[in-house]
Amino acid sequence: MAQLTSTGTRADTPGKGSLSRILAYAGAIVAFLIGSGFATGQEILQYFTSYGYWGVFGTGLLVLVLMTYVAVEFFLVGQAKKYDRPSQIFHYYCGKHLGTFFDFFSILFVFLSFTVMVSGAGAVLEEHYGVSKYLGGIALALAVSASVWFGLKSLVDVIGKIGPLIVVVAIALGLVGILRNPGGIAEGNALLPSLELTQASTNWFMSGLSYVGFCMLWLAAFLTALGKTAKSRKEASSGALLGAIVFSAACIIVGLGLLANITRVGGTEIPMLVLAGDVNVLLASGISVMILAGIYTTAVPLLWTVSSRFFTDKTPRFKYLTIALAAVGTVIGLLLPFSQMVNLVYVVNGYVGILLLVLMLVKTGTRLVRRQPM
Repeated sequence: MAQLTSTGTRADTPGKGSLSRILAYAGAIVAFLIGSGFATGQEILQYFTSYGYWGVFGTGLLVLVLMTYVAVEFFLVGQAKKYDRPSQIFHYYCGKHLGTFFDFFSILFVFLSFTVMVSGAGAVLEEHYGVSKYLGGIALALAVSASVWFGLKSLVDVIGKIGPLIVVVAIALGLVGILRNPGGIAEGNALLPSLELTQASTNWFMSGLSYVGFCMLWLAAFLTALGKTAKSRKEASSGALLGAIVFSAACIIVGLGLLANITRVGGTEIPMLVLAGDVNVLLASGISVMILAGIYTTAVPLLWTVSSRFFTDKTPRFKYLTIALAAVGTVIGLLLPFSQMVNLVYVVNGYVGILLLVLMLVKTGTRLVRRQPM
């Protein structure tokens, strides 16, 4: 990522330095959201593909609109308010009491999401390499702990660069799944009622709301903190907008790729590895590395978010808490199968996130009507 310093251009002028920051912010958002659930395909399978055409396109469009709104809002408020504690974003939207509830609930959810990352890493090594899931979970926890140890700036530097690569590979794999069996999309859509697939909700619309809901609880503090580093409103909103668009497009493409091969991927723990394995064994091995990278890029800011809620970044207490949380998260993450972890943690918390979305919309509407500043 480019250095977050002045480049000599005006703050609202998209010069070279500003453009590099916009791309880095977008990359950080994409990398954060492409964790174990997305990178493995399990998340897309449950939230998008399992509902057929309506799930892929309806949910995809809903996610595009709402995720764009959410990402831009968090970035702009962070840029304007420059909170000492990023979690204060919840008090801004929800008031004192509900804000406190969301503050602590989001920290619990973010921590549980970290346990899902641990479970995902274990599942990849176990399903593709035949290695014990405990080895994969522990290895991820050690790598993430070491990264968080060095603080937020290092986080953005790392995940902002890895994110674009991961999304390009994910989209490419989705396209391969479509091109290898284009007729399979219609066939898969027709077969869905006869398949017993795990779904995130009773219908595609609620699935989309739930998806945005849990992503919001992930993104709130992290994007507020990143927004604080933005030099201008235009830089903040542009990075958020680009990240949301790229991520939503990736969801739709991967969703179609899985739908075209639903008889092969339905019921598997790591659907993306099935798609890759159908092409080439070596490709599958490469994709497994990509999936692990995707898990890592999400797990790092998740663990950082929890630790930073209680102690200042890079302080000794922050570092010790990080190690303790990583250890506890590893134990929890290795208790249940990965697909069950995704459905339990993400879906339940997604509905709580819907309430936050409603409160955000009310706050934004009130602000616009009264023409109040951020």
